[in-house]
Amino acid sequence: MLNVAYLLPALPLAGFLILALFGRRLGDKASGTIGTIAVGLSFLVAVGVFFDLISKSNREFTQNLFTWIPVGTLQVKVALLVDPLSVTMILFVTFISTLIHLYSMGYMHGERDYAKFFVYLNLFVASMLLLVLANNLLLTFVGWEGVGVCSYWLVSFYFEKDSAASAGKKAFIYNRVGDVGILLAMFLIFQTTGTLNYLSIFADKGAFSSLTALLVVLALLLGASGKSAQIPLFNWLPDAMEGPTPVSALIHAATMVTAGVYLLCRMNPILNLSSGAQVTIAVIGAATAFVAATVATSQSDIKKVLAFSTVSQIGYMVLAVGSGAYIAAIFLMVCHAFYKALLFLGAGSVIHGLDGEQEIDRMGALRKFMPWTYATFLIAWLSIAGVPPFASFWSKGDVLDNVYRRYPALWVLGLVTALLTAYYMSRLFYLTFTGKARFSEPGPNGEPALPTPHESPWSMRLPLVLLAIGSILVSLIDLPWMHNHDLVSFLSPVFNGDLYEPHESASLQYILATIDAVVAVIGIVVAWFIWRTRAIQPKLTPAFLKNVWYWDNFYDTIIGRPLTKLSTFSYDVIDTKVIDGAVNGAGALATRSASRLRRIQTGQVRQYALILTAGIVALLIFLLTRAF
Repeated sequence: MLNVAYLLPALPLAGFLILALFGRRLGDKASGTIGTIAVGLSFLVAVGVFFDLISKSNREFTQNLFTWIPVGTLQVKVALLVDPLSVTMILFVTFISTLIHLYSMGYMHGERDYAKFFVYLNLFVASMLLLVLANNLLLTFVGWEGVGVCSYWLVSFYFEKDSAASAGKKAFIYNRVGDVGILLAMFLIFQTTGTLNYLSIFADKGAFSSLTALLVVLALLLGASGKSAQIPLFNWLPDAMEGPTPVSALIHAATMVTAGVYLLCRMNPILNLSSGAQVTIAVIGAATAFVAATVATSQSDIKKVLAFSTVSQIGYMVLAVGSGAYIAAIFLMVCHAFYKALLFLGAGSVIHGLDGEQEIDRMGALRKFMPWTYATFLIAWLSIAGVPPFASFWSKGDVLDNVYRRYPALWVLGLVTALLTAYYMSRLFYLTFTGKARFSEPGPNGEPALPTPHESPWSMRLPLVLLAIGSILVSLIDLPWMHNHDLVSFLSPVFNGDLYEPHESASLQYILATIDAVVAVIGIVVAWFIWRTRAIQPKLTPAFLKNVWYWDNFYDTIIGRPLTKLSTFSYDVIDTKVIDGAVNGAGALATRSASRLRRIQTGQVRQYALILTAGIVALLIFLLTRAF
């Protein structure tokens, strides 16, 4: 199966081409089916590749397809690197994406651009698979840009809405800022090693000076901050909720936002050359996790709560990377893929059942009307809140255990963030599924009462059930008693001894695990006492947090408005008066000169003879003066 690894991105790419060419003719049902089957077949190939890889003693396989750029010493091939890290990524990317495609068939039913939606989804998945399978940075960058442009199309899918069009542009621009970092990193790496091939770069890592390594890692961090929504480029992701809910699930759970963390993990040999860069990564991750968690406590849009939750969870992964705990970062990424996909698809089911309503202030008591959505969302809530024995208890605990010994101050910040996570997710759950049925009442601004909620169709419920089962079982891949068959033993060869080992005693591990569990329970209990009877608590949802720490206002003040003034000045003065003035002035000068010279063209022979005679006389005078 390793020899057909190229089918992994090729199958969804084929689905994209078929739907792009014939989607409208095929009709909605056929388009959704083809798109879903294309990604589902890719998942089956991923399973086959996984079993083939673990049967090999050397779990590193490169499949060269053809030479792409043969320019001097720059030899870039279209080649795939199949190793434990890329296989781990493709397994959960294809599985989660298949379920999201299946869910979309029901959720997007009746939409005008149904076939186009699946065109974008298939290309999105193909780009993500190319990103994680590429054996060199330049090919990774192709997939990187692919998920970027697909996110732009999908976030602004409802482009008739100004908010959706603006959100798409915001995502696109923020990611282009991050792309500058990736390009700078590639330039520095090629200048240092003469190659962009991952394995060749790692083999020649001794060529990096401490300064070059620092600059490369910081440039990679900038790129990862754009793609994975970390400070200072995190605030595009919540606005991306303007796209259809399956898009939110795909971006947050299986593609795009995990790409930055993946790239940092892939480049681990270079990260370990600079301790200063590692500290920076850890601080950025911890700060992002905390800031996003505080913002999530005050959001009323169900999708925005989950969006800031994603930013916070990715912050944990980046914190793990900065701590040298790469496998902990991947473990959390895999677990997060399941319960975050379940949360978003569950939110989509709620929105579908309430005819588009997204404000949790207008929900409540939905457990009576949507039992399947309620039961599966309950599992996702307990998973992300960190309640044992659910997924996040193990994965997030693994991150915090590694951080505890290396960066104690960041461990405290991570623990506070875990408390906030349990609190805001409990608030979301209580206001949505328990308490009073507020949807039957007029809204606070005079909105009409909502119709009685209804459960989603089976095409949407089946993915919820499968993801709920996965959210329970996924933690089994890295539990302490799974030695020799766990994620650590599988991924360790990729990191070649670069993992940070905290070497904690058994008693300390139990203490830290107990603290994690207690923190989760406290967050849940506090949220219960605060939100079980009231949907609105102004003192607990201040404008500062509702407006995301005024981050967008800050950027608007220091970047947006000054650039607007500079653009206005450039247009009014530099463009209009200087550039246009010079061009128009040259034209005016030529026009005036021609008008005056035209006067000598009278058509009178006597005048021409006089001018000729005067010229001859002037020439004779000149020659006579030169002779004497």
